[in-house]
Amino acid sequence: MSTPEQAGTNQTGQPNKNSVAVKFQKWWGWGDEAAKPYAVADKPKFPTFAMENLGVDILSKELETPSFDDLDVPASQLRDDLRAKLVEVIGEQYVATDDEVRVIHAFGKGVRDLVRVRRGQLDRIPDVVVYPADEAQVRAVMDAVLEADAVVIPYGGGSNIVAALEPEKGEQRQVVTVNMGRMGKVLEIDEHSCLARIEAGALGPDMEEQLNKQGWTLGHFPDSFMWSTVGGWIATRSTGSQSDKYGDIADMTRGVRMIMPAAPGSAERTDVLVLHPLPSYSSGPSVREMVLGSEGRLGIITEAWMQVHKLAEVREIQAYFYPTYEDGLRAAEAIAHSDAEPMMLRVSDAAETQFSMANGKKSSKVSHYMNQAVQRVMLAKGWNLDEICISFVGFEGSATHVRYTKSVVSKIVKANGGLGVGKGPGTLFDQKKYDIPYIRDFLLNIGIPADVSETATPWSQAEEIHTKTVAAAEKAFAETGHRGFIMCHVSHSYHAGACQYFTFAVADGSETSMDTYDHVKRAVQQSFIDCGGTVSHHHGVGEEHSPWIDQDISPAGVHMQRKLFEGVDPGRNLNPGKIVHDGRPGVSSNSSDA
Repeated sequence: MSTPEQAGTNQTGQPNKNSVAVKFQKWWGWGDEAAKPYAVADKPKFPTFAMENLGVDILSKELETPSFDDLDVPASQLRDDLRAKLVEVIGEQYVATDDEVRVIHAFGKGVRDLVRVRRGQLDRIPDVVVYPADEAQVRAVMDAVLEADAVVIPYGGGSNIVAALEPEKGEQRQVVTVNMGRMGKVLEIDEHSCLARIEAGALGPDMEEQLNKQGWTLGHFPDSFMWSTVGGWIATRSTGSQSDKYGDIADMTRGVRMIMPAAPGSAERTDVLVLHPLPSYSSGPSVREMVLGSEGRLGIITEAWMQVHKLAEVREIQAYFYPTYEDGLRAAEAIAHSDAEPMMLRVSDAAETQFSMANGKKSSKVSHYMNQAVQRVMLAKGWNLDEICISFVGFEGSATHVRYTKSVVSKIVKANGGLGVGKGPGTLFDQKKYDIPYIRDFLLNIGIPADVSETATPWSQAEEIHTKTVAAAEKAFAETGHRGFIMCHVSHSYHAGACQYFTFAVADGSETSMDTYDHVKRAVQQSFIDCGGTVSHHHGVGEEHSPWIDQDISPAGVHMQRKLFEGVDPGRNLNPGKIVHDGRPGVSSNSSDA
């Protein structure tokens, strides 16, 4: 396979995915084609873990890479007049109707996305993918789309998991996906204000590299960091693992530029929304807040002024254990209410702790250390090793600040029955934190769909929502007749509450696995709502979560959102069907049984 830097065309003469110097994930899973697959050969505990919890012998499965040649890809419906206009404004090389390019841009990386694309259930996919180089070209593309009464869908790194990137089922109009990958530069840094102006298509690693070279960091590191962009973070209200220090993307985003339809009566088809990077303002209802989480329904974000920070003098992640998850929750709450201000605070429940242990390498010094010295201490304390929970706390800043913060956290951990085990496990966690999607792909290859759902509640409801959601999922597993597993961790904490991030898997590799998945997904999401949580904390809404929106923000809130979208986009040209749509809980409008 050619590298992204090699320009060329495919056999049909159309630009292929390697002709535009833009990074792509593979069409059937997470990461690019060169990504090292998840392997169990050096994880001797994981096969036993999978058998005990899911009843699946993962070593007996033969893994095969799906073949793109097996797909029956729908022909592009792009008409000559729109194609000619797109070529005129951005160039022939950057207007692609190649089948693989279109399939790559047809879905995100949710479990339903991957199941459908692997099965060849492609339905409605983009007719063309375009690659603008600057804001003027984005505006010209939007002009052409509106003039043709087509649909436009913005695309960043393709990591979305809530069905926010695909056309609506049955869409008859032409569909244009706008890949922002050529717009990935850090344009300037205002060192006095600690602000950086960054193009929306900048992937996390590329952006951080550019900032780091000048001594800065954004401090935003979501699990999708390797394959997500600044524009995608803003469009979904993303939150990163270091949000305890840096805040979420809403806290970081100070100014925005976005191409959107012009107001009725304007002589132009499009306009540019400009929000200046001000520290605060009182300008009526916040337009910035309307853009945040808008998922392409209001326009295409082209660049943003982001709050950045000088690289820290000291950075380390310490690991702690608690006898139970409830002890860990109480400690997390106390840390959030203290003046410790760590940059990251994570607490895994017993199930996730066991999962993490099962993924350790046999030769790992950390594993050896955990198995001997630490376990002897735990047993001496009378802990039940099946209930223990691991926690990772990140410290960053000056050496003085880190020493002080660690001392505050250490006292809180001890007061809640916890045990510190040093930096070793934290270092390993830091190195492997972006590997989970590869484990998900491996499980799907052997017939185990796995997915994530996250919610946020006040601290007073944190224990309840964990207990009831786990119970709801286990009840749903039993109702489907398939073995399942659910685990959770506190991923982001606030003064008032926390986000809990649930991962669940079902041992169902049948043709009806998505029905099984939907049943469990509905149980998990409904438990969030019933316990007073939000439908989503940082993954966005898309189509997957929209059926619960009226329970989350009330029918009046949904009415406001609908009117906003209708007012800005009366022709429903901008990524229609996302955030609010008419569906039923747990089932995307593109699902087989919707």
